[in-house]
Amino acid sequence: MPENFVIIIPQFNDWEALNLLIQKINADLAPHILAHTTLLIVDDCSSKPRLQPFAFFGGKEIKVITLYRNLGHQKAITIGLSYAAEQLDADKVIVMDADGEDAPVDINRLVDKSLEKPDTIIFAERNKRTEGFVFRFFYLIYKSVFKLLTGKVITFGNFSLVPRSRLKNLVRVSEIWNNYPGGIIKSRLPYDAILSNRARRLAGESKMNFVSLVLHGLSAISVLVDTTAVRILILSIFMSGLAITFIIIILFLKIIGNATPGWASTLGSALIILMLQFFLISLFLVFMVLQYRSQQNFIPALHYRDFVEKVETFS
Repeated sequence: MPENFVIIIPQFNDWEALNLLIQKINADLAPHILAHTTLLIVDDCSSKPRLQPFAFFGGKEIKVITLYRNLGHQKAITIGLSYAAEQLDADKVIVMDADGEDAPVDINRLVDKSLEKPDTIIFAERNKRTEGFVFRFFYLIYKSVFKLLTGKVITFGNFSLVPRSRLKNLVRVSEIWNNYPGGIIKSRLPYDAILSNRARRLAGESKMNFVSLVLHGLSAISVLVDTTAVRILILSIFMSGLAITFIIIILFLKIIGNATPGWASTLGSALIILMLQFFLISLFLVFMVLQYRSQQNFIPALHYRDFVEKVETFS
């Protein structure tokens, strides 16, 4: 029997780009994939109404999930995954953006890679980006900070393929509610990647600005808060040890009379304050992690329905 595909597309006020994307999906998807594909559009409580009907879709059908409130890109993806896992007969689920920057032609390559590794989540890793220098510069900083704080390398975004065998596991990973790729890294589900070039936006303007990028980066790091806290704790202990070492050296110099008057006490006081700050940071992180672990987790597969206003089907 042929496999059934579901393409999840979260969107917020991107109706024009979405229609152009549907046309590209029709043109670029392999016929045997397109014929058995359902488009699952997650409308993240758009403030602008859809003025035009959907472009002709050559697949099975288009379903639109409308949310009660705007939740953001990551949560909209999670709700789409949870709905697909419960309501749709999907052998493979593809997640992509509505703006067209995720090229539909790469879906064919994701499917081919999935045939090689059938029980693995496949991401489209960015080989070449089309954003401006400033965005690419700060994105590089984000990846570097992510690796420094978590010990993990993140080179991919949301564009991915999830096989049926992993979908039921994934929608019970609470961390994908905050950050989809970070949650998959935290879940330890197997994943791999193909290289892809980011396409250009089909219509409208990108909603990703500097503030959005910072928030996205923080949400990804927060998913791995346990590892981040331990690494910062180790750094704090190291810096405290370094401060104590310098204080001992300063006291030794003062005892033997080689310290400049006033210099030893000033530097020693500064180092003590620095050591106390590192100690307080470590203490705060320990309590933060303990509180995080004591909270009841949000399970997308169980709680996603609370945010779904309606589901419409378009043939």
